[in-house]
Amino acid sequence: MSDVLVVGGGLAGVEAAWALANRGFKVTLAEMKPHKKSPAHKSDNLAELVCSNSLKAERLGSAAGLLKAEMELLGSICVECAKKTKVPAGGALAVDRDEFSRLITEKIHSHPNITVESREVEKIPDGNVIIAAGPLASDTLAENIKALCGGSLSFFDAAAPIVTADSIDMESAFTQSRYDRGGEDDYINCPMNKEEYEAFYEALINAESAELHSFDKKKGVYEGCMPIEIMASRGADTMRFGPLKPVGLRDPRTGHRPWAVLQLRKENADGSMYNLVGFQTNLKFPEQKRVFSMIPALKNAEFVRYGVMHRNTFIDSPRLLQSDFSFRGRENLFFAGQMTGVEGYMESAAAGIMAGLNMALRLKGKETVTFPDFTMIGALSRYISDPTVKDFQPMGANFGVLPPLPEKIRDKKLRYEALSQRSMDYMRKECAKFNEV
Repeated sequence: MSDVLVVGGGLAGVEAAWALANRGFKVTLAEMKPHKKSPAHKSDNLAELVCSNSLKAERLGSAAGLLKAEMELLGSICVECAKKTKVPAGGALAVDRDEFSRLITEKIHSHPNITVESREVEKIPDGNVIIAAGPLASDTLAENIKALCGGSLSFFDAAAPIVTADSIDMESAFTQSRYDRGGEDDYINCPMNKEEYEAFYEALINAESAELHSFDKKKGVYEGCMPIEIMASRGADTMRFGPLKPVGLRDPRTGHRPWAVLQLRKENADGSMYNLVGFQTNLKFPEQKRVFSMIPALKNAEFVRYGVMHRNTFIDSPRLLQSDFSFRGRENLFFAGQMTGVEGYMESAAAGIMAGLNMALRLKGKETVTFPDFTMIGALSRYISDPTVKDFQPMGANFGVLPPLPEKIRDKKLRYEALSQRSMDYMRKECAKFNEV
């Protein structure tokens, strides 16, 4: 009889199972493949990479590289197998997708503490459970999760871009709430005059969109979350009566109402990141950088997340999850992976590690752990459980989620290296004791 049921054999699920099994617990890993596949999956193997073979940057001085370095210290099976199946890709950690999944599948099946069962879990059972069903969870399980969460479950990810606060040109922006309702610094306003707006509009309607996968092309995808480029295509002034409306605002530089205004809203309590309000988009990432940087206040903007539009089942984690990935009100139920609101393959895997580690700690009667917010894993854990986050949307690894350094380092490369070093100094000292749980 197993100690824990892990639902889902993606990257998060295998990490959670691996973390528990290596700490002596018997794990049942329930994966509906090959009996049943989501529209995105083709292989029968575990940990299948669907959309890309790139696991992003490998260098430590990058957010993605820091995340993988932290995961490696925690005994990640995905990082280990990625390094063994690596293919040349410049500075990125790209893998042979088939070999990566095959190797993980082999290691999971051969672990004496893991039993893999090919079956669909339709209802969350009682007992010790980790839900790592991924963004394409089966309809039956998704409905069961939705009921558990009080109806709070998103089936489509329509996220606007996020920029770092210190990259906004405040000489071209001003703080004010519309009609002065609310706090003075609730919003940063990025004004455009008529000429700037018209140039932005032309660039936007001619920008290249990303192609949706077949499993994303669902009827009603854009209801209530219309991409800004689709809105723009309906007329030159449509945005000025929508998210770029200037009414109720006055530019202190001119004393007049601007021609158009993009509002930025705080993404976190620290105010280190700002969301482009109403700018859900399906533009390709380089196009988002090019076009949105035409707004004067964003000319030097650092994008920590680009806008995305795709099917993505995720829960309202800030309301439902603790920072240790346990479900509020049911301490033996954990969630892991993209369903928690982390964005990306390795971010999902990291959530699996933390869910597995904390389940192990709980079963041994020990206190669960959330790493400090200056580590990438810790910052993401806190982001998905932060009740101050408004309009919760998935977030990937980026340096914007980390608290600033005590000292000001202007050079971005050196600043990122210092942020990474701060985390690694801590993780190298602390991780060993958790690997011995």
